[in-house]
Amino acid sequence: MNKQRPVNLDLTTINLPLMALTSITHRVTGILLFLSLPLMLWALDLSLSSQASFDALKAMLAQPFTKLVTLGILAALVYHLVAGIRHLIMDLGYGETKEGGVTGSRIVIAVALVLIAVVGVYTW
Repeated sequence: MNKQRPVNLDLTTINLPLMALTSITHRVTGILLFLSLPLMLWALDLSLSSQASFDALKAMLAQPFTKLVTLGILAALVYHLVAGIRHLIMDLGYGETKEGGVTGSRIVIAVALVLIAVVGVYTW
């Protein structure tokens, strides 16, 4: 075993490639969606319980902080969806090379940013 190899444990000095960053972000958005699931189910239950609870939820969703939380959840959903489609395309055998992976990552970021902006305008 070679004991001369460098050990770099400072994660802030590691430059990850774009493909790794998009993959990590895909996983993080999946975790955020999973963690926000109880909040979304609570809102769904509140909206379906009665007219009064629906009106209360509607008033709560009109608040700026709640709009910001909703936009965050929707942004995570949009990015996760777009990156998931990229993974499905890669499962079909397209974009598996390094150049294809970088191109796919750039497309994912561009499409996700555009869709997040559209969702943000619609939400706000």
